[in-house]
Amino acid sequence: MPRIVVDVMPKPEILDPQGKAIVGALPRLGFTSFSGVRQGKRFELTVDGEVTAEILEQARRAGTTLLSNPVIEDVVNVELLAD
Repeated sequence: MPRIVVDVMPKPEILDPQGKAIVGALPRLGFTSFSGVRQGKRFELTVDGEVTAEILEQARRAGTTLLSNPVIEDVVNVELLAD
């Protein structure tokens, strides 16, 4: 069955304490090439049947109304997951 991926990230102006903790830990673990981290959420929605433009739009609307907190988060990506 096809799946749609919805990625949600904190808005740029929102502090990201989890991302800050990760970026602080990276050098201690030998990962020195990274200067910033933002942590978000990924949702995979399984679709019964064919994925149409209308179903992708429904996934986007679900992302903005249910899967994210629109005050502090943005839906940054909605796409069909390649199998």
